[in-house]
Amino acid sequence: MKVTAKLETELKALEHELRVELPKEIKVALAMGDLRENSEYHAALERQSYVKARIGQLRSRLAEIAQIDMSKIPRDRIGLGSRVELLDLAEETEHTWEFVLPEEADPSSGKISLLSPLGQGFNGRREGDEINVMVPAGKRSYEVLSVRTIHDIEE
Repeated sequence: MKVTAKLETELKALEHELRVELPKEIKVALAMGDLRENSEYHAALERQSYVKARIGQLRSRLAEIAQIDMSKIPRDRIGLGSRVELLDLAEETEHTWEFVLPEEADPSSGKISLLSPLGQGFNGRREGDEINVMVPAGKRSYEVLSVRTIHDIEE
């Protein structure tokens, strides 16, 4: 999955910062003297704390993603990785969306998080289904015109 490569790249950059760059910054700040009024030192420590926390989050998220069992993603219904053509029943316009992990979501390019209200409303639905979904703008109605699952796309 592309999302794991993106997260792994961020993780490597942060680990480099934690092991190489921040120790140098802290060493330079320590050489400046009085730590009580040393803003560079405090900023470096604060950044170090943030980087450690973010590294923990990334490792946890990568472990969660690694646990995704592709065999449990449905082959005949909307699920993770599905590309869906649908009709907005109110506006009578067609849309193509891909349902993705939250890290990949980009609604302006048609990538909808499976955990969003739209994603949850469409999850498990089939071609021909009509769906009413509550979104921040109000209730929307759609008809599923076609579904290509992640299994179809990979083949």
